[in-house]
Amino acid sequence: MAKEKPKEDKSSFDAVPWSCTDMKLLLISLLSLCSLATIFQFFPSTSGFSTTVITSCFPKLASVSHNLSSSPPDVHPLREEQLGSDSVVRRAFNPVGSAAYLFVQMGAYRGGSNNFAIVGLASKPLHVFAKPQFWCEWQPHGGPGGDSNSTFASGYSILPDWGYGRVYTVVVVNCTFPVDVGLDGSGGQLVVHATTGGGGGDRAVQTEERFVAVEEAPGSVNASAFSAPPKYDYLYCGSSLYGDLSPQRIREWMAYHARLFGERSHFVFHDAGGVHPGVMEVLRPWVEKGIVTVQDIREQERFDGYYHNQFLVVNDCLHRYKFMAKWIFFFDVDEFIYLAPKTNLDSLLASLSPYPQFTMEQMPMSSKLCRSTDHGKTARMWGIEKMVYRDVKRRVRRDRKYAIQPRSAFATGVHMSQNVAGRSLHKTDGRIKYFHYHGTIAARRDPCEEFVNATAVTYDGTPYVLDETLRRVAGAVRRFEHKMIGSRLARTRQ
Repeated sequence: MAKEKPKEDKSSFDAVPWSCTDMKLLLISLLSLCSLATIFQFFPSTSGFSTTVITSCFPKLASVSHNLSSSPPDVHPLREEQLGSDSVVRRAFNPVGSAAYLFVQMGAYRGGSNNFAIVGLASKPLHVFAKPQFWCEWQPHGGPGGDSNSTFASGYSILPDWGYGRVYTVVVVNCTFPVDVGLDGSGGQLVVHATTGGGGGDRAVQTEERFVAVEEAPGSVNASAFSAPPKYDYLYCGSSLYGDLSPQRIREWMAYHARLFGERSHFVFHDAGGVHPGVMEVLRPWVEKGIVTVQDIREQERFDGYYHNQFLVVNDCLHRYKFMAKWIFFFDVDEFIYLAPKTNLDSLLASLSPYPQFTMEQMPMSSKLCRSTDHGKTARMWGIEKMVYRDVKRRVRRDRKYAIQPRSAFATGVHMSQNVAGRSLHKTDGRIKYFHYHGTIAARRDPCEEFVNATAVTYDGTPYVLDETLRRVAGAVRRFEHKMIGSRLARTRQ
């Protein structure tokens, strides 16, 4: 007889639905309780009940709550909106933190025995809506220390790119002390106190930052350098170089102007991403000869200023080389300076020495038109040989470029300086001008697109005339380059 199968315990089976129901109710109750306890955290309470429940239900939330409760006391208060008597709702905006830096220093340089220039960037909105101020403090080394040992002066700020700045604007802070500082051989440091000055509804807010702008080792300052003859007659301060520049165009520009400026000259290029290996290959022979200095300024891209911080770069160059050159030239690498026939640069600038600044007229050249007789040969020609048509459209305001006597300047710009001591000259009677090959410096191909056989032509609505002024000097420039650096650049690419 088969063994009977044991009967299932129906009582325990029937109890299962009741246990689930009870569990659901329990979970719902716990969830409601924990949610309620969480909400209680946002209301002032002295009860430890909610904290206990949150700690047990949500230990991570309890940790966050603990961190928030330990915040420093200087929490920004909330400003509420208000309903005015005119029934207008006046909304409140609650600013926290900083939109841009109070000051970003690029360089700081002596301007004399008692003078310094600090070149940098600052928040443009701050300078539009507030009145930032700068104070200068000279702290000598080796003294007793403290304010009693320091010399103070107010800082005068110059904004040379006003109207061009973006998030940041260029600020040149001039510190002129009432007495000579740091000339006794003790050394010292220049400390700048920068304040926000308040603005709009924040006029009562005054935030101050202090930073060391200049550090001078004992015995490092030679006061005679401020009056000694400069090392160079002419120095070129280049604007920010960026983009995919043509090595061949840079090659032509460098050889042309090294010949024009002569042996007592120097060229400073600022690499904002444009000095790629091909361009550096072109400049390296000149760097090795001590004629060229390349500065890497790629970090400036962190700060949103006008045209890769062009104004910042030229002002830094002005003050960095203030006592090293008689004249500093400011123009671009797609522009070629030209002197009238039988004009010598030394004698010309000697005649212009009464003026701390002079500007040069622009000769705009076509970047597309070439002569029909050059068809098939332009690949072997330099740009100044084949681009020979000049724009002669009338009643057009052309940009000017300029040269400056740096010891007479406090700040500068891209097309001219408005901060010089003395009168500027804007009419040089054609003795010095510059040819502008706009749109060619980054062209990595032969620029000739149209070949014409005429001395005058209208192209795309613009009148042009044949102008072979620079074509006639190209051969001499080639020979000069070969004399200076040999044939190292024979295979330079476009």
